[in-house]
Amino acid sequence: MSKVTLYRPTTLENALNDFNRYVESLFDDSPLSVGESRILNHLPLLDVRETDTSYVIEAELPGYDDTTIEVHVNGGALTLASKSNEAEKNEKKEGTYILQERRHARFSRTLKLPENADSENITAAFKNGILILEIKKRTETQKRVIKINKAE
Repeated sequence: MSKVTLYRPTTLENALNDFNRYVESLFDDSPLSVGESRILNHLPLLDVRETDTSYVIEAELPGYDDTTIEVHVNGGALTLASKSNEAEKNEKKEGTYILQERRHARFSRTLKLPENADSENITAAFKNGILILEIKKRTETQKRVIKINKAE
């Protein structure tokens, strides 16, 4: 039987990491997690930026290429998914693995698009293992400058 001991983290970083793991265990996909669950679940890591005219999503997809990734929009949802997994590719390779640490499993990740996103105006590019999606904002929702005329 284990005994209960007082928890005293040695550094603030350890305490925050432990807290993140605790929250992650409660909610499974906590926004506070630092990518640990995404790596374990083989979900791509994302960077999302907003500019004046668009949203830019960069997905880290090492080992994939433009033929093995699928991007589709359904209503207000954008989905990134793999078409095949590495196990299927490995069956075609010659030889027997002695060590195999790289893993590419099937994944599917869906993001809710903001209300001002133009789902008809999305571009995608794939370079060096990074999928870059640019989602334009609807023109009527974009910020615009109003010229102030001199009063007479």
